[in-house]
Amino acid sequence: MYTTKNLFDLDHTIAKEYLEKYEYPWEALPEIKNFIKELIEKLDKNEYKEVAENVWAHKSVSIAPSASLTGPAIIGKDSEIRPSAYIRGNAIIGEGCVIGNSCEIKNAIIFDKSQVPHFNYVGDAILGFHAHMGAGSIVSNLKADGRDVVIRDGEEVVETHLRKFGAMIGDNAEIGCNSVMNPGTVIGRNSNVYPLARVRGLVPANSIYKDEDNIVEKRQ
Repeated sequence: MYTTKNLFDLDHTIAKEYLEKYEYPWEALPEIKNFIKELIEKLDKNEYKEVAENVWAHKSVSIAPSASLTGPAIIGKDSEIRPSAYIRGNAIIGEGCVIGNSCEIKNAIIFDKSQVPHFNYVGDAILGFHAHMGAGSIVSNLKADGRDVVIRDGEEVVETHLRKFGAMIGDNAEIGCNSVMNPGTVIGRNSNVYPLARVRGLVPANSIYKDEDNIVEKRQ
């Protein structure tokens, strides 16, 4: 099983103190909104400004006029919010991140240097340091039958007790174009997902995911 410390270097997020409380990172999803509200009160207002109602961005952030921002949200230093991006609330965008054209972010923590650059949806998810979503890749957060999301590791099934849970994507993971992370997906650090893949369950660290029957270890 992937713990918070297995997946993420917490020194690369303003949410470090918050995430340290949880053994498994998906446990943090329900209280992201409340944490952001508390964190906003502690921000250095000489460094951050309110760019929309309850949306605070570092003064170095670039925000396109056509972007839509809903709070509560925090956007870190040197990040870029590109045209028609939609931050839909309950979002922490780290330092040096890209939220690109026509991307939607909701109830998510995006670590520093991560990129969600083209036509992506990321809901109820955590993206680790320097993770990258290829164009059109999607984090799906709700099962078609509306039941609670589970995590599958072979024959083992882990109950999350969450109706909405997208994916935990580890540090330096690379997600291929037009792939779909099904609800309850966990991608280990330094792993790659092939374009057009449909991913479910656990993908080990340092792996290449081609399809559910073809996951290979990366060669150094």
